[in-house]
Amino acid sequence: MSEAAARAAAGWTLRPVQIAYHVADPALAAAASAAAYGWGPFFLFEHIPLARASYRGRPMRFDHTSAYGQAGELMVEFITQHDDAPSPLRDAFRRDERGVHHIAHLVADLGAAIGTLVAGGAAVALDAETTDGVRFAMLDTRARLGHMTELYEPVPALTRFYDYVRRKAVGWDGRDPVRRLGARTT
Repeated sequence: MSEAAARAAAGWTLRPVQIAYHVADPALAAAASAAAYGWGPFFLFEHIPLARASYRGRPMRFDHTSAYGQAGELMVEFITQHDDAPSPLRDAFRRDERGVHHIAHLVADLGAAIGTLVAGGAAVALDAETTDGVRFAMLDTRARLGHMTELYEPVPALTRFYDYVRRKAVGWDGRDPVRRLGARTT
């Protein structure tokens, strides 16, 4: 049995839940995408606090801002970093560049999923945890996929946020396309 067949038999398949674009200004990108494509509304979270972060195994401060919105069944994220420190964002883009940075996936077992991707040649570019306990990892899969791959488990704090963004998109009339968030949204 091939490695791919063994993973499929074990029920391990990556299923995208989010596409993330690196942009210079998430609020502007969100407003433009809402107008052009009908995506949204977007929720802007500035200087997202992290309990911890490491870049390629070394502690780091990851000062970033993201806007999150819905495009049908898929969440869209516009992300930027506020400095030029080494990071998964700077691995792929300079401050003023734009493009697909990562695709995010929910996995049942984060450690096992990281191990599977590392065994397949990916490197852990970011291992981090939010202040409300959501651990996530960004793996460098650019050589194989052309973008990073983000993984996290469907813990309540995360699934509540995904559900919130999805609920707000239902019946959205296009008004107020970018909304600022504080530290908690349910």
